[in-house]
Order: sequence, then structure tokens, then C-alpha cells
Amino acid sequence: MKSFKLSYDYRCPFAKNIHLHAIAALRAGADFSIEFSPWTMSQGYRDAGAPDVWVDPAKDADLLALAVSVSIRDQQSAHFLDAHEALFRGRHERGLALKSWADVETALAATKVDLAAVRRDVNARRPHEVIGATFREFENYEAFGVPTFVVDGDATFVRYMQAPSGNGQASAKLLDSLVTLMSSEMDLNEFKHTKVPF
Repeated sequence: MKSFKLSYDYRCPFAKNIHLHAIAALRAGADFSIEFSPWTMSQGYRDAGAPDVWVDPAKDADLLALAVSVSIRDQQSAHFLDAHEALFRGRHERGLALKSWADVETALAATKVDLAAVRRDVNARRPHEVIGATFREFENYEAFGVPTFVVDGDATFVRYMQAPSGNGQASAKLLDSLVTLMSSEMDLNEFKHTKVPF
């Protein structure tokens, strides 16, 4: 089994691509253990001297989708993959900002998530504490964006250009090749096409 952490923020289209591959791979039975790790892009863009975004109520709308996902991941894990996919698709395919409960409820309407329980958890701010702790953990890896993989204690940022085609086995093969490269070729620091190949 390959085990790794994988960071996300629903605002990032590249996070959407690789997380949809991860979801497809897991649904196809891939032998992966993935820790889905929230990472907020807002923290790096806060004003100098401003509080951390996870303790700042003025930033709650920016963190709402992340907080909702953490609640589902931790307390309704059987529904996490469905919710995770729905939130990414809601943001990037349906144009939902995911900054209001109305948008979140629209995105998750087809899932079996107990939204009342999620709302109680988010209002108690437990998920915000998790977001802060995870962000601090990824700071130790000098992470600068999503999606970042953490494999064997080493972090790698990946920008993958295409969402899945619907073939879960192909998604599993993609992730397996990426994780294998990360763990076996530690001297490879940067690998980037000089132009987008399409």
C-alpha cells in the first residue's frame, strides 16, 4: 500500500484535477492510503500583522468549504469522497463560490451528508483548529501551494493539467507513477514542461 498526504484548497483548479484523480483511483480500488489535508491559500495573502485566517472571523467565508470538508472527513468519513468531489465540481464546474452555506448546501445536495451536524461542528470552530494545525504542519515542508504530496516525509508540489477521463484504473496508474517517482528519485528537484503541451 502506498501512503501519502495530499493537500487541497477548493479554489485551485490544479488541486481539483489531482484530487478528482485520487477519488477516481480510490473508487476503482487502488491500494492507497491518502490523508486529505486542508491547506488555505488565504493565509499567505493576509495583511501584514493580521491574525491567522483560521482564527479570524472575517475570513470565515473564505474557509467555509475547507471547514465543511474537515468536518465531513473527521465525523462522516463514509461520505467524504462524495462530498470532496461535489465541492470541487461545485466550485469549478458549477461556478459556486462556496463562501456561503447556501452554496455549500447546493453543492452537497446530492450527497448523504448530515449538513446540520456539519454546521454545528463548523460553528464550534473545531475544523478551523484542524486547518490551522495542518497548515503549520505543511509549513515544516515549506509548502507554498496545492496540491502538495507528502511521501515518506518529503513534500512535492504537482501541477497536473487534466481532470480524469472517467477511467479509475488510469487515475490509479497516474498517482502510482507520481508517488513512486517522489519516493525513488529524491534527487529530482524540478521537472517541468517549458510550455503547455496542448
